[in-house]
Amino acid sequence: MIDPDWNKSSRFDPKRLRQKSGRFPLQACDTLKANPDKEFSEFFTAKAGYSRNLLRKCFVDAPLAGAYICRSAFRAPESRKTEGGIMKLKSLLLCSDEKIVRVLRRTLGDLDISVEHCASSEIALHHLTRGRFEAIIVDCAGQGAAEVLGVVRSSPGNQRAVAVAILDASTGLRSAFELGANFILYKPVTAERAKSSFRAARALMKKERRRNTRSPIQIPVEMSSRESGARLKAQTADLGEGGLAISLPRRSKPQGRWQLSFTLPGSAAGVEVDAEFAWEGTGTQVGMRFLDQSPAVVQQLREWLSRNSSEVEVDDPPVRCQLLDLSLGGCYLEISSPFPVSTRVTLSMRAAAVELKTEGVVRVMHPDKGMGVEFTKSTSEHRALLEKFLSVLTENRDVLPELLVEPEGLETGIEQNSRIVDSGETEDTLLALFRRRDPLSSDAFLAELRKQRGASATVGAPA
Repeated sequence: MIDPDWNKSSRFDPKRLRQKSGRFPLQACDTLKANPDKEFSEFFTAKAGYSRNLLRKCFVDAPLAGAYICRSAFRAPESRKTEGGIMKLKSLLLCSDEKIVRVLRRTLGDLDISVEHCASSEIALHHLTRGRFEAIIVDCAGQGAAEVLGVVRSSPGNQRAVAVAILDASTGLRSAFELGANFILYKPVTAERAKSSFRAARALMKKERRRNTRSPIQIPVEMSSRESGARLKAQTADLGEGGLAISLPRRSKPQGRWQLSFTLPGSAAGVEVDAEFAWEGTGTQVGMRFLDQSPAVVQQLREWLSRNSSEVEVDDPPVRCQLLDLSLGGCYLEISSPFPVSTRVTLSMRAAAVELKTEGVVRVMHPDKGMGVEFTKSTSEHRALLEKFLSVLTENRDVLPELLVEPEGLETGIEQNSRIVDSGETEDTLLALFRRRDPLSSDAFLAELRKQRGASATVGAPA
């Protein structure tokens, strides 16, 4: 415990802390003085996020610093590794409601997600510019929430982080999504509601982290410009599921779309994939982001990285859901924790003896209710399988199809524009509903869905 008279003796100088950190709110000292029974560590580490060494420098009397800031007074740093040795997923939480913070700490801890709690937007922004997080959780009732969500999407290290907005039930969804939120968590925040939402978020966080994880490797790669036809030979520095870093023969910045060709060590088949410029490093090193990867390339990269990585992370199991509507261009799924718009998903469907596995992108999401998925495959074989599956459901109305959905990551803006699939010559009314310029509420959307198909045509609707 701290000395109730510590402020009278001027042993701790808050101005020093402000000078050294540039972000200490002076009114915080008044809070500490008014609550002398609080542990020093609870306030300054849990709420303000300062290190022991920084605080030690702010004591006027150096010997007393050791007494006030002793090792036992501070929480041991939370381990970021799970029992299997894999690094825990890391989240940043901006929230001043202590009850919500307690619920989320317990819930996220159970899901092996560590929490960096920030009581103010200034501290959150400081952490965002200096660290990488798999999830950013923001209570939109607090000051600076919109600014933090905006910074997340412009931050090089966190722009692909999963953003979760905590909202009052009366608050409009559209504003939160426009700010860049992927998931919505409604108040009052209960452990059950939080666990349901963050199970879906965790599956996506794992996929995004694996996609962005890089393994050091040096292999030759041939580059061919899709626009100019120019050719380059380069050397890789590292490789991941979503891209690679290369060292060019001279300092330059590849423009436009390029075809990359390389062979992974120990693999007989070569890899050919399109990519675009993503970032520019020091010297001649640049980063390339893969575009429109075929399922075969994704699988080949994933298997090679799994065999050659010291840390192999196990994906969360696919999520069961219910099919409410299906067309040749997409489907609508009933699911309690839907994935956010622009999430790439893999769907496994089964009805009677017919099985179908396909990929798609979430185009519409209604929190706690469901999501609309647009298929991204456009081959004649895929269309034939869909027609067969639809035929089975039409001829066997009592058959309830089995569906599993699994996230594969979030789309970039370029990918969103390149994955528009033509479902046929006639208009697909389900896709037209997904693409409405004036988004409908979940209730209005489902009413329109029933109106389009008719109650008797709705596939697999619950009784």
